[in-house]
Amino acid sequence: MPESSTDDLETELESVCRTAIGDGLRSITYFTADDYDQLYLRTDLERDADIERFVANERLGFTSQQTYGDSELGEYEFTIRVFEQGYVTRIIVGEHGVYVTADPLNMNEFHEVATAVRTVLADGDESDAR
Repeated sequence: MPESSTDDLETELESVCRTAIGDGLRSITYFTADDYDQLYLRTDLERDADIERFVANERLGFTSQQTYGDSELGEYEFTIRVFEQGYVTRIIVGEHGVYVTADPLNMNEFHEVATAVRTVLADGDESDAR
């Protein structure tokens, strides 16, 4: 992806996540099967965290999409992981995904951020095809 497209994607993802989550947003990480980039990290959090372990785990979502693809549950939307002090929300569209970490949220906020990120990633897929 050209650098300007990457910058645009980063700006747009941060904007939609901050709009949906507000000050509870902890981090945003964009990933593909081969690469990742932490796009945002709240200033009060440690910068030396080993996010490679998180990325490796969230990449399993590419396989999960195929597993659940023909389920009676409908189309995959997003995954929420609950922790003592916050949440990880993973959204995958096509060959790329984003995981967002946040302080505790309500279900409407999870839906809002997932819908916004899916839209940005889908728009990125369309731009790549042009």
